[in-house]
Amino acid sequence: MSHSPTTEERSLDEDLNRAGFYPVMVADVVHDALDGREPLSHLVHLETHFDRNEVHRHITVLVLTDDMLVITHVDDQQLDEEGEQVVAQISTESVPVSQIRSVVLSYIYAQPQDYKPSDQARELTLAIAWSGGQRLDMGPAGCADPQCEADHGYTGNIVQEDIVLRVSSEADGAQAVQNAKAFARALRKVNTAPPALPRMVDPVQPRRLGTRLSRGHHQR
Repeated sequence: MSHSPTTEERSLDEDLNRAGFYPVMVADVVHDALDGREPLSHLVHLETHFDRNEVHRHITVLVLTDDMLVITHVDDQQLDEEGEQVVAQISTESVPVSQIRSVVLSYIYAQPQDYKPSDQARELTLAIAWSGGQRLDMGPAGCADPQCEADHGYTGNIVQEDIVLRVSSEADGAQAVQNAKAFARALRKVNTAPPALPRMVDPVQPRRLGTRLSRGHHQR
């Protein structure tokens, strides 16, 4: 009996086709990584980088199920100058939702002095942490005196993150920013949901002695 795709599965495939980055291959890898789980929400993020005369693209696909966050990342690489030999490098990671430590959203709004509730964020950065890995950003420390030449040591920030996606309305479109926000909301909902109660096992009923055994006892 063939599986009928859900609305979310169809939406995922449509977004992969819209991204246009080896959509058939990426869809096969993503669905295989789901191991039969049904997606609740997803986020498809395509990035393009220019390096001299070369164009590099890579795609990150986040798929949320009721118990897992499945992350798929795909890069392509040219093996020759003509671009006839291309390989795709793919990695997948499945993270139990219960292990996610934090979901951080950072927003950038233009002209905040004129903000209205209908205004949309210009940029959104989604950071998800689960392994306890940390990034340390350091730089020389200073003081308020511009003439001071003393050594004030170093200062820095420790940021906990395992994956960071930056979505911009200028580069990705306004809808992409809203999609990232909706995915983060769905992830927070699943991540903070109370754990399911364990199934109660019916207590073992004591066995009743049969009538024949009782009669045998009285006959002794």
